[in-house]
Amino acid sequence: MANKALFQNLSTATKNHAGGAAYKLTDREALARLASTGTLAATFYASAQEQLGEALQLAAKVDPRFLAQVAVHAREGAKMKDLPVLLLAALQGRDPKLFEAAFFRVVDDARQLRTFVQIMRSGAAGRKSLGSQAKRLVNAWLARATDDALFHASVGNDPSLADVVRLAHPDPGTAARRALFGYLIGKRYDAEALPPLVRNYRAFRAGESLDVPKVPFQMLSSLPLSTKDWTALALAGGWHMVRMNLNTFL
Repeated sequence: MANKALFQNLSTATKNHAGGAAYKLTDREALARLASTGTLAATFYASAQEQLGEALQLAAKVDPRFLAQVAVHAREGAKMKDLPVLLLAALQGRDPKLFEAAFFRVVDDARQLRTFVQIMRSGAAGRKSLGSQAKRLVNAWLARATDDALFHASVGNDPSLADVVRLAHPDPGTAARRALFGYLIGKRYDAEALPPLVRNYRAFRAGESLDVPKVPFQMLSSLPLSTKDWTALALAGGWHMVRMNLNTFL
């Protein structure tokens, strides 16, 4: 027989969400697992609120550097969406330097930006406002994005990109960006200064053009599109978007 002191059964010192015996993880291990697998949505054994509470408790127990590393890995490695942003929001109150270093690696598209603003304003991460640092980074994200990317990102609500613009008060920088922001938030704008994509979109909606603009199909689906129009939208769409909306195109 092998040495029992070396090859003994590991003890099961805790219970999982199903009530079964489970191996107890350290706080760092538990946070890494949750960040890479949790969705902040109801599962069979755990509610969304339970996942939220567990994530915030674990985030408060680990050191800020590890928290930043987990947030970045969860986004870049595990391709998660909401949990990396939640951990980033929790990091903001722990270590501003690490928060800034991790921000653009976690908030890497418009959906992540809107989720970040939503979480920060909800108070779940400890405050109900962005704060000067977070507001500056949000404005920097907006400044980095192209006009076309921002217009594409205007799809979505609660908050919408327009809500983010109203909250952050970004400096437009150019006449085209100033007109785009005015168009998005419903204020006066110079129609001639709008970016070409937005002008093409407005002309198509008004029936002044037959060329389908290269915008998300959600911006056009309420219009009386022809089979030719829907085909153009499908051919211009990315693989994931087309896969997710096959029934719509059909």
